[in-house]
Amino acid sequence: MLITDHKNLKIVVSIALINDVNEILLSKRPKNKHLCCYWEFPGGKVETNEAPEQALIREIKEEINIDINNKCIAPLSFSEFDYKEFQLLLLLYVCRRWEGVPMSMENNELKWVKPNLLRKYKMPPADDSLIYCVQDLF
Repeated sequence: MLITDHKNLKIVVSIALINDVNEILLSKRPKNKHLCCYWEFPGGKVETNEAPEQALIREIKEEINIDINNKCIAPLSFSEFDYKEFQLLLLLYVCRRWEGVPMSMENNELKWVKPNLLRKYKMPPADDSLIYCVQDLF
C-alpha cells in the first residue's frame, strides 16, 4: 500500500528516551489537543520536506528542551492507526544519550516510568503495539 493512498495521513515521530536507571520518559498530552490527558512518548509531526530524524531532533528540542542528534537515535518500530479524522503513521526511535535535562516547554507533565509499568498509563491506541517493542529492549 502506498502512503499517498491514505486519507489525511499524518506522519509523527516519537522517542523512547531511556535514562541511566532504565526508565522511559512519558509526556502527558495537553488539554487542548487531540487525545488530551493521554500519556505518550515525546515527539511530534513531521513537516513537509522534513526528514523524520530532523523532525524528531526539532520536536524534542521544542517539547522537552534537550539536544539529541542522528548519532544517538535509532529507529525502533512504527505503528499505523486509523483515527476517525486521519490516518496516523507513528515512527518510534530510541535514545539513551542526550544533552540537557528534560523539562516540559509546553507545561505538560513528564514522568519517568519503568518499562514493565508502561501499561498502567493511558496511552493513545497508536502507541499500544509500540509498548511491547520498548519492553523488549529490557
